[in-house]
Amino acid sequence: MIEDLKAEVPGQARDGAAPVIQASHLDLTFQTADGPVHALKDVSLDIPKGAFVSFIGPSGCGKTTFLRCIAGLEHLTGGILSVNGMTPDAARRARAYGYVFQAAGLYPWRTIGRNVALPLEIMGYSRAERADRVARVLELVDLAGFENRFPWQLSGGMQQRASIARALAFDADILLMDEPFGALDEIVRDRLNEELLRLWDKTHKTIAFVTHSIPEAVYLSTHIVVMSPRPGRITDVIESPLPKDRPLDIRDTPDFIAIAHRVREGLRAGYQE
Repeated sequence: MIEDLKAEVPGQARDGAAPVIQASHLDLTFQTADGPVHALKDVSLDIPKGAFVSFIGPSGCGKTTFLRCIAGLEHLTGGILSVNGMTPDAARRARAYGYVFQAAGLYPWRTIGRNVALPLEIMGYSRAERADRVARVLELVDLAGFENRFPWQLSGGMQQRASIARALAFDADILLMDEPFGALDEIVRDRLNEELLRLWDKTHKTIAFVTHSIPEAVYLSTHIVVMSPRPGRITDVIESPLPKDRPLDIRDTPDFIAIAHRVREGLRAGYQE
């Protein structure tokens, strides 16, 4: 059976612990020169610790906006949002999350090692601890030995892995990922999906992941949040029955196909409301 994750008024996670991310009746309206833009409407969601939650919906539905609200980069016009029991602004100051953007965003004049070390430099870590942490996270993303290369010497997929390493360097509990593999070809994307699942299994992070790909959302996630066209609302939240160990050929199984079908139906329903 495919079960629903709680997507109403937030409360306790299934294991009894408070959710890591807790959203209650969120609204966000941007004021623009052409008038107000209603980006999010009445969004309520609990994300349990250690979950891998994907957000999927049409362009402009508020997926990235919701991620940016969690990160304290956008400010709500209504509702309540907490991250690790703090306001998003407090969580940002406490470095409660790492953020991986759509583009790798590496500085071309810094080596891969120095790019990964940048947040550690800003946070005041010693040179020795920076070196230790950089070595560990580059090993984790299979980039050991590339610390002295420059971004232009790496493929697009390797640059994105370096970006993930940078987000992991200060060991935040939460990883926010805004469609990090969208610009990559399907073969590279498949490999990085496998590597991301391996990394999640090793680190036990709570991951919030934005994607436009139904197969990617179903393959990666413990929970899939389906969003409607603007104003962004949640039309369905699906808890995956798939096992934690997921070879790529799991995409041919009946359970996978059933979840993908439900996601697709949720996207269609969003247009009809």
